[in-house]
Amino acid sequence: MNDYVLLITMTISFLITVLISPIIIPFLRRLKFGQSIREEGPKSHQKKSGTPTMGGVMVLLAVSITTLIMATKFNPEPVSFEVFLLLFVLIGYGLIGFLDDFIKVVMKRNLGLTSKQKMLGQIIIAIVTYLILRTHGFPTYIGIPATDIQIDLGWGYALLILFMLVGSSNAVNLTDGLDGLLAGTAALAFGAFAILAWSGSPQFEITIFALAIVGALLGFLVFNAHPAKVFMGDTGSLALGGAIAIVAILTKLEILLIIIGGVFVIETLSVIIQVISFKTTGKRVFKMSPLHHHYELKGWSEWRVVTTFWTVGLIFAVLGVYIEVWLG
Repeated sequence: MNDYVLLITMTISFLITVLISPIIIPFLRRLKFGQSIREEGPKSHQKKSGTPTMGGVMVLLAVSITTLIMATKFNPEPVSFEVFLLLFVLIGYGLIGFLDDFIKVVMKRNLGLTSKQKMLGQIIIAIVTYLILRTHGFPTYIGIPATDIQIDLGWGYALLILFMLVGSSNAVNLTDGLDGLLAGTAALAFGAFAILAWSGSPQFEITIFALAIVGALLGFLVFNAHPAKVFMGDTGSLALGGAIAIVAILTKLEILLIIIGGVFVIETLSVIIQVISFKTTGKRVFKMSPLHHHYELKGWSEWRVVTTFWTVGLIFAVLGVYIEVWLG
């Protein structure tokens, strides 16, 4: 398969997102699907109130259409179950996020779904994902990066999948707090996984899926970069979190997700540290969590925070590729 097909994949997904955005964004605005801003958040965010959210719908549409087109028209092999599993996880977590966003903006409940409702949905999708993998004889080992060591987890692999899908979807969701922050960092992470899926023994369908997401996110950034005309919402962030986890699973790079998704890990750790510190000592380690808000409250401009996190995301992405390709 020629590399030009990979470029075509990104281009198609990018164009779909860019072309449907001017249609969907005004539609969301007319439906008053505007973002509600947390009162305890940075005061500078109050001016964003009413900006259309649920823009993740555009990303999901672009990725799904592009993946199906490229996987069926250009795939030299019969379409595998992996394509449908990738889309199942993406759309499944996207639907949970959609319900959460819908409750927030239509029913005017700022917190959306309850944590138990959201968690239940995430767990159900993770369980179904594991059952599908086992039905197709998917191996239950994990590989240690840069070594030939493999550890078979047996039934413990089910717990790993549960932890990865639920944990990743929530970690990525926490990162979606500034204009362009998640779109940029996620594009870098998926780009790294696309490179790894294509290197060695190419996994065409996974590469296509990852690059379709990269293209869609770059297209979304046209409208989401500061000042944002639309927000991704949980519709997009939960979907992206689930998607990057299943890509790591299908490429057998489960452990490497911690590195390539380093920004998401750091954001999550900042919340955990903040909660533990406040509950045990009554003091906050950060001015506000997740971490990107801490730097905002220290006086950094939103654009400075975002570009700094993009840079860190790029470093993690390059490090992940280096470990697997050059050290592996």
